[in-house]
Amino acid sequence: MSETPLAARPPAAVPTSDRKPTRGVLLRTPIPGPEAQKVIARDTQYLMTTTKSEPVVAASAEGCWVTDVDGNRLLDFASGISVLNVGHSHPDVVRAIREQAGILQHFAGTDFYYDLQVRLAERLTQITPGEFAKKVFFSNSGTESAEAAIKIARWNRRRPITVGLLGAFHGRSMGSLSMTTSKPVQRARYAPFVNGGHHIPAPTCYRCPYKMEYPSCDLYCAKVLKELYFETSIPPDDVAAFLAEGVMGEGGYFVPPKGWHQVIKSTLDEHGILYIDDEVQSGMGRTGHWFAIEHFGVTPDIITTAKAVGGGLPMGAVVLRADLNLGTGAHSNTFGGNPVAAAASLATIGVIEREGLLQNATKQGQYLQQRLRELQSKYDEIGDVRGIGLMVATEFVTDRRTKEPAVAFRDRVQTEAYKRGLILLGCGRSAIRYIPPLIVRREEIDEGVEILDAAIAAARQAA
Repeated sequence: MSETPLAARPPAAVPTSDRKPTRGVLLRTPIPGPEAQKVIARDTQYLMTTTKSEPVVAASAEGCWVTDVDGNRLLDFASGISVLNVGHSHPDVVRAIREQAGILQHFAGTDFYYDLQVRLAERLTQITPGEFAKKVFFSNSGTESAEAAIKIARWNRRRPITVGLLGAFHGRSMGSLSMTTSKPVQRARYAPFVNGGHHIPAPTCYRCPYKMEYPSCDLYCAKVLKELYFETSIPPDDVAAFLAEGVMGEGGYFVPPKGWHQVIKSTLDEHGILYIDDEVQSGMGRTGHWFAIEHFGVTPDIITTAKAVGGGLPMGAVVLRADLNLGTGAHSNTFGGNPVAAAASLATIGVIEREGLLQNATKQGQYLQQRLRELQSKYDEIGDVRGIGLMVATEFVTDRRTKEPAVAFRDRVQTEAYKRGLILLGCGRSAIRYIPPLIVRREEIDEGVEILDAAIAAARQAA
């Protein structure tokens, strides 16, 4: 197939590490191309089915760009599910990984000592909210962080119940899965779950479970914890922790209304219940603050993080009030705080600070929402545009009045987008999330929105 740049635009070179603006999508073959199809066939033969959704087979990547095995260059608005906040293969992170791998690759930081994990723990206590003394437990993923946080709360409070939100996602291991409620498929055939998990409706204003409207609702979805659940089915003095995402991720990118976190925290404080803030997807600058909870003026007792904290390597962490420290042997693992992952994490924090990526996330996120609202005015299928910073979503509906989820249409838009060189991921029932690396430039947002525009138009024609 002859080389054809998208929409007849002249292709630019692969972006360099100095991040010069570029118009870079380049399609040499249909996606998936012949080489990609070979890999997909072998993947299907040898790998267990998981959650793959788009037939993009990466060969290399830099910045906001992914080159596949057929030489196609695609714009990445998924960031490895919010992992690559500083972009693919950032030179500072790559350098830290290479140097550390040649010095010390592993030394079981839960049993022995090395300076790197201490330095990283110190940095995490500095950038997380709260002026009190803190400690850190290192894990390898978000679900491990959630597991550890729940255990820390139970061990300290000696209470059996954890309360969470309907629609939330905290991971897929059995403890975290007991609190995950974003999709039935994630829980099907796995019951019984870890005992003690209770859920209340989430603050999803666009789809209010109580059919109310903010602010006339007077934050009923927060007050219901005290006024209904603690009065009927959940004994508050048996509750160890309340677990919630600062901004809901997998469940639909719903941003809680102003005041919701404060009302919840006030209720918890009345009963000595710990507040666990899950920042696995929303943390490390994604929303324009280090952690999404900072937008809401609440200080949690425990914060879980993973994904972007490792700069592309498996890394997770729990940051807890120091007085919640566990007894020796109460929890541990093998690879948490691995030296190479810790080096990558320290480098990632440094890049976010030096390159002003919190500020860029705010600035570019506002621009991205502006451009998406322009599309909303053009396409009735876009029912809602929401988000904070570069954690943004559009929800697709069959009718704006009824808000009926347009699941099939959303799926077609994603398909038409990757065919045109834009990598996207869905969330919730019928939403698409837009989570480019925090280094993204306005020119790249413009290109992504242009491709999305063409994808929606194509999905309409296919309907």
